Amino acid sequence: MLEIDGEPLLRKAVRALGGAERVIVVGPERPGFGDVVWTSEEPPRGGPVAALAAGLALVRAQTVVVLAGDMARVESSTVDKLRAAIGAGDGALLVDADGYRQWLAGAWRTARLRDALAADPAAKSLRAVLNRLDFAEIPDSAGESADVDTPEDYDRFR
Repeated sequence: MLEIDGEPLLRKAVRALGGAERVIVVGPERPGFGDVVWTSEEPPRGGPVAALAAGLALVRAQTVVVLAGDMARVESSTVDKLRAAIGAGDGALLVDADGYRQWLAGAWRTARLRDALAADPAAKSLRAVLNRLDFAEIPDSAGESADVDTPEDYDRFR
């Protein structure tokens, strides 16, 4: 719920998904987000793999976009280019200028993502789950994959 440019980070992610049939947020329900479906991972605070599984359980669409709720520069154009890049593969994800794959900024074929999770439901690493899939790496434009993990990150975007 940290604010950047007067807007909570989570709102930026939800807004970037504006054309979605349904937006699912995994985590504690927050006020001011009546336009989303809320769910929780098991166990609570169980990490990205548990969160992905919880959200994916509610997805009805053939493709799903996965975004972290702490991305400071994500836009609808980010989502558009990820969806367009899936092509014949299983998905697409953002890669920053240093070559770092942003595992929580991608678009995926829902069935393939479910298969990858089912192959190792106790996986601790999202990287281990998603690395099994065939995905395109999409270059980050203007820091759109940057997230806010530390006070220094927050200061950089304020």
